[in-house]
Amino acid sequence: MPTEIRRYIRSLGLDAYVVGGAVRDELLGIPHSDEDFLVPGVDHAALRAALEPHGRVEDMEVHGQLVGVRFHPSDPAIRALVPRGIELTPPRIERSTGPGHHDFEIVADGSASIADDMRRRDFTVNALARRLETGELVDPCGGVADLERRELRTVSNASFREDPLRILRGLRLVSQLGFMLAPATLAQMRAEAQGLRHVSGERVGGGIALDGLGELSKLLLGARPAEALRLARDTGALVAVMPEFQAAIGLRLDSDRQPLPLDEHLFAVVQAAADAGTSLAVRLAALLHDLAKPETEPGDAGHGPAGAVIAARILRRLRYPNVLRDEVVKLVSAHGFDLDVDADAAFARRFLASHGLELARELLLLKRADLAAKNVDVAELERLERLAAEVERQRESPHRLADLAVGGDDLIALGWREGPALGAALARLLDEVVDDPRLNDRERLLGRARELAA
Repeated sequence: MPTEIRRYIRSLGLDAYVVGGAVRDELLGIPHSDEDFLVPGVDHAALRAALEPHGRVEDMEVHGQLVGVRFHPSDPAIRALVPRGIELTPPRIERSTGPGHHDFEIVADGSASIADDMRRRDFTVNALARRLETGELVDPCGGVADLERRELRTVSNASFREDPLRILRGLRLVSQLGFMLAPATLAQMRAEAQGLRHVSGERVGGGIALDGLGELSKLLLGARPAEALRLARDTGALVAVMPEFQAAIGLRLDSDRQPLPLDEHLFAVVQAAADAGTSLAVRLAALLHDLAKPETEPGDAGHGPAGAVIAARILRRLRYPNVLRDEVVKLVSAHGFDLDVDADAAFARRFLASHGLELARELLLLKRADLAAKNVDVAELERLERLAAEVERQRESPHRLADLAVGGDDLIALGWREGPALGAALARLLDEVVDDPRLNDRERLLGRARELAA
């Protein structure tokens, strides 16, 4: 299946192989964009020399060792297809440096074979290579047969010891591609799950990959996250990454409304959020939103704000970006909003004033997923849908300070001084306008500001 990138690499005179996930996805008939290449028969310097006439070349390092290059072509058409560049490496092999299972190094070695490189990889379905010149498929570990069975099998019994993050990568493939774990793979995950406690937060959550996503994020963004999360729980991987989950596992709330154990409820909410195609922020909030329930009284609305504290701690430890972390924390804090109300236009405007349009929409998606995993009556679901519809109808109504027909400078011109009192006055004006948008008239608001100053 030649692609524009493959044809371009071939045109450079390199006897290259496309490897790993690109070959796997091609065989599964799944569209893909990223393609990495192995170039046998050259060392690092020779690879650089072959590419430098055609574009910018950056060295790639793993644990301080040169392993290959990232190539940014001069050809603008090709560069537009791969704005992050193209990875090309000589084959790599592992060399023992001592008696321990961590005592090894991965070394780029142009004399190594493609099969040698494949044998150091994580799963057989990723240990695949296709030669650009001939289309020949290199499959030294039986990856094609495992693909046909949709089975995940490790290349080596030591795979997870060498890099425990591969446990989450395997679970991510369960979620994304619907793979099953081979019995031996499941046993290896159980045996090595505690190694995840020593993996950096960026690799798990926030992401050091070019796409900015760690393995947990990719798992949540897959189509079957609940299945993968159950496996993470059963192998010990979930608690190794997030110890805060321990108290939720198997916890029954003795509630007809929420009959599932707390961990199963959380997984079901994540799955409902995934089925609705929600953002990563909503799926993270779905996973974390009830983690304070083990330490709060049943029915306590304070479990939202308390859960937000736990969520913030987890997301900070896993090095999620500040903007995403803040969004998830707000969702967790506010997810328990009451639906036993008349979701009229005024309520929708107050909801918008409290959260803003985008967060309000995400809160409604989170609430919908949460209710889908509970026993609730039809009337509650109908109130949620009425609120969602009313929020959309009211989204252009004034609900932000920027929507007011007057601003801080106008009040200062009336004699107000900058400071907390000015801010409180603007907030009071906004509150009145949210209740009755007809009041958002400049002269009316200036008159009201004079009354507040008196």
